[in-house]
Amino acid sequence: MFLGVAGFNSEIKQISGPTAKQVRETGFSVWQIRVNDPLAISDKDVTRIKNLFTETGLIVGQTVGNYGGGLCSADADERASAIKFVKRMVNVTKRLGGPNTYFRPGSMNPRGAWLPHSANRSQAVFDRLVDSAKQICKVAENEGVPLAVEGGVVCPLYSPERVRDFLDAVGSKMIGLNMDPVNFVGSIEDAYNTTGLLERFYRLLDGRILGAHAKDFTLVDALLPHFEEEVIGAPRAMLDEVAFLKGMEKACPKGHVLVEHYPAEKLGVAADGLRKFAQTAGIKWDTV
Repeated sequence: MFLGVAGFNSEIKQISGPTAKQVRETGFSVWQIRVNDPLAISDKDVTRIKNLFTETGLIVGQTVGNYGGGLCSADADERASAIKFVKRMVNVTKRLGGPNTYFRPGSMNPRGAWLPHSANRSQAVFDRLVDSAKQICKVAENEGVPLAVEGGVVCPLYSPERVRDFLDAVGSKMIGLNMDPVNFVGSIEDAYNTTGLLERFYRLLDGRILGAHAKDFTLVDALLPHFEEEVIGAPRAMLDEVAFLKGMEKACPKGHVLVEHYPAEKLGVAADGLRKFAQTAGIKWDTV
């Protein structure tokens, strides 16, 4: 597996030589690329990124587009716009030579794609999301670019079982899971048994995992359950990172594990924490 990062200033138009050097010096081999507008990406932009990554010794990672949560929207125009955006992201990913493009399931909450809404677990929302994915998969299959689906307890894909059902319903070999187990911690039972949560993912989605995002979490001392993200390796961090990495090594041995959601000054600390867990797991990171 390759250790990478989803962070720093990685919008494709703003990626710079000094930042690429910083990513490499922090110990990452892979850098996720963000895209605000796929239509604005010229051949010159693609060539610049490829040359810069080669010069710096970096691998082009997963691409992620800025299209919000519209793939499950009840508004036909909003959903059509999001579908068109992701189709264009597939094309950009193909041109860059990236491993996959990120598929964000979205939410019915108008305030954000990763915020809860009572309708997110409804059959109607699930069916719209399946239809959106099927439309995008036609382009993904033509281009040979996989779609990496993420999920989480607040969104329409809220459990390992729901993710499996979604992939089954879409029925394409070009769509799989972007493994991010912290997103799925929704109960005290899961928080205190992340090993069991991970086992469900690796058992139910065997052969369908494309890569992973790495972070950690903690359970806040409070009357009502409240979870917060925590730096990997911190004393209060709760994810079984060893089981996470062992499962990824088996499921996706050449995949990219991208440290995410930390400010630049903590990315190196989180990466060091993950390296220690990898050492405990007997895993050696691949190099460029």
